[in-house]
Amino acid sequence: MRIGELAKATGVDVETIRYYERAGLLPEPARESNGYRAYGIGHLERLAFVRHCRALDMPLEAVRRLLDFAAQPEADCGDINELIDDQLGRVRARIESLRALERQLAALRAQCGEPHAARECGILQELVAAAHGEACACHEPEG
Repeated sequence: MRIGELAKATGVDVETIRYYERAGLLPEPARESNGYRAYGIGHLERLAFVRHCRALDMPLEAVRRLLDFAAQPEADCGDINELIDDQLGRVRARIESLRALERQLAALRAQCGEPHAARECGILQELVAAAHGEACACHEPEG
């Protein structure tokens, strides 16, 4: 199959496929006599694996390591567990960061209850105050 067909079959953009090839995540395909790249089922399966890992927000280096493990089925999976634990830690940290952002936005939203003229908007007043280096409702004072 050609790169466009591979892209369609996996939902991965053509440029991303080329990037994965350059990054060594996807083996270079054979070339047809006309110079077109010829991708096979192995490329499709590997690209689907990479796509799934990326959907789990794994960094490319982690994906590369997982591909190495997949190629060595007799290897101990302890390092795989550690890799997933690390990713889980990153996700949990991001969730906590998003919760803090949610609290900040809720505090900011509470500054303006009813629609009225922008010059009287508590949200804008808070944002302008913060831009001037003043305390704002969405950030707790440091102390």
